[in-house]
Amino acid sequence: MPDTKVLIVDDEEAIREMISVALELAGFQWIEAENAQVAHSRIVDERPDLILLDWMLPGVSGIELARRLKRDEATGEIPIIMLTAKSEEDNKIQGLDAGADDYITKPFSTRELISRINAVLRRAQGDRSKSILVSGLALDPISHRITADERPVEMGPTEYRLLEFFMTHQDRAYSRAQLLDQVWGGNVYVEDRTVDVHIRRLRKALAPYKYDHLVQTVRGTGYRFSTKI
Repeated sequence: MPDTKVLIVDDEEAIREMISVALELAGFQWIEAENAQVAHSRIVDERPDLILLDWMLPGVSGIELARRLKRDEATGEIPIIMLTAKSEEDNKIQGLDAGADDYITKPFSTRELISRINAVLRRAQGDRSKSILVSGLALDPISHRITADERPVEMGPTEYRLLEFFMTHQDRAYSRAQLLDQVWGGNVYVEDRTVDVHIRRLRKALAPYKYDHLVQTVRGTGYRFSTKI
């Protein structure tokens, strides 16, 4: 899957190197981290599409990091495959209960790993490929098209990402800083007021179709997307 980014989290450099070579040969982009702290920073900054997570990490364990990621709305949808030498059924159940999407026991073949990655990504993509409909406003994540009452709506790529985030996170107020993290990414350094500019552009794009009222200002906080007044 081109442009798919995988985060490898393992404290053993040899394992990371072996996996990174396999990922590169399979056409994936990859980034790596040797512990949970570095991994969390990479997740915020790089937004990987999937995480390969070793169970036994120094400090915070992989299983605890998985729990934290799945509890956080910002990271909860990122698929996780646990990598571990623990083969007992109880360990597998514990890993899956923590939110892991799959589980692979060391030692493993790179062919099996790539196959499992593709399977997990297909399942995740299937969940995310459905059109999102709010009132008469529809967003198709596959074609990147937006329609309002079946009429096409034109907007820029940043406004599209902003609308996609809003439509999948309705009725909750977000600060400008939170929107910057969610839509622009943690490694992009722009002013908070940049959000205001793109909110105005988004409303302008929706205004001819009478859907601009869905993007609401929450005084003292930021913005929310809601059909409720």
